Amino acid sequence: MKLNIANPAGGLQKVFEIDDDKKLLPFYDKRMSSEVWGDSLGDEFKGYIFRISGGNDKQGFPMKQGILCNHRVRLLFKKGMS
Repeated sequence: MKLNIANPAGGLQKVFEIDDDKKLLPFYDKRMSSEVWGDSLGDEFKGYIFRISGGNDKQGFPMKQGILCNHRVRLLFKKGMS
């Protein structure tokens, strides 16, 4: 899984690829805007708190704020809505 970690105050962004599923367990079944402690990712992230602000499933479908179910749904949008 790739984690895109950004610091908006400093304007920095870095991508980490983590293959160990045990480290990623705290990120599973979380909703957007929920916070996760970085201690599970290793000592370099100890003391950090990460906020989930987006993501994709295995097929590449993006997460959307306000959709409160764990499966895919069809949304009806008008032109100009995203």
